[in-house]
Amino acid sequence: MTEKNNTMTIEEIEATIPHRYPFLLVDMMKEVEEGKRGIGIKNVTANEWFFEGHFPERKVMPGVLIVEALAQVACITMLRGIDSSKKVPLFGGIEKMRFRKPVVPGDTLHLKFTLTKQRRELGWGEVEATVNGEVAAIGTISFALVDR
Repeated sequence: MTEKNNTMTIEEIEATIPHRYPFLLVDMMKEVEEGKRGIGIKNVTANEWFFEGHFPERKVMPGVLIVEALAQVACITMLRGIDSSKKVPLFGGIEKMRFRKPVVPGDTLHLKFTLTKQRRELGWGEVEATVNGEVAAIGTISFALVDR
């Protein structure tokens, strides 16, 4: 991660979280404030595996995968700067998640996470996915960082 702008490449992301293709849903991190907040990018292309069945006649990214991409940004934010080989990020829950705009091929998802509360290995945060400045999904997630 470069000190100047706190970005992360895909290689740095893969060194931080255990997710891999086809389930790695973050292409880069635009900003990371370790353990506090992060902004990631997912470039949505027509070649995504999930578009084969959702839906062939009108491709729409499944909401659950938008939430997963947001959770991955949270994991990257929370694991960056610690020895991630000793921790496993586990998704805890979703609260008040709302979907406001379909995400389709050609969209660039901006995935934002802000930690709001943490108790030991448990954490909660606000998440927001936007496309061209418009909210596609917004809500709260919880997670745990457990020992391997």
